[in-house]
Amino acid sequence: MESRLKPRIAYRNLPQLFLKARECLMAHFRPILNHYGLTDQQWRILRSLDEHDQLEPREICSLCQIHSASMTGVLARMEALALIQRSRVAGDQRRVGVRLAAKGDQLVREMAPLIDLQYQLIEEAIGADIFDDLFRSLEAFIGAQSQSVGHVELPSTMPANADAGAPEKPQVFE
Repeated sequence: MESRLKPRIAYRNLPQLFLKARECLMAHFRPILNHYGLTDQQWRILRSLDEHDQLEPREICSLCQIHSASMTGVLARMEALALIQRSRVAGDQRRVGVRLAAKGDQLVREMAPLIDLQYQLIEEAIGADIFDDLFRSLEAFIGAQSQSVGHVELPSTMPANADAGAPEKPQVFE
């Protein structure tokens, strides 16, 4: 693969770095999930329900970073496996609450010591300071998204030949 001497974009590819970091981390946990027959998505849902008791599907989407288009199928499969229960919310029959079923609760109970031990092994390998710094940095980054971040103004049309010349520096509007 050919590499440019001078990249066109000055900043490092942060989304790609996040994805690589996620995959590095999950490589340590997937053997546990696979042993118990769970997918990443199913585990994220079980863990969130363990932490919050009952959630609505839209809340699960947000907490677990799962697209709503996928959520219905994932929840249906988990319900068929008796991992979760869905029920109408009292007082508003349009809303659905999701909670751990007895089998899902037992599964989380069995997996919890293994998950905690794996975190401990990762922390020992990279160091407690780096581990804590990583948590703090990620939480600060996520928290900062509530701040007002400007957006570039997009060009009204795309040039006929994108390589025909250097684009003007975009303006920032807040």
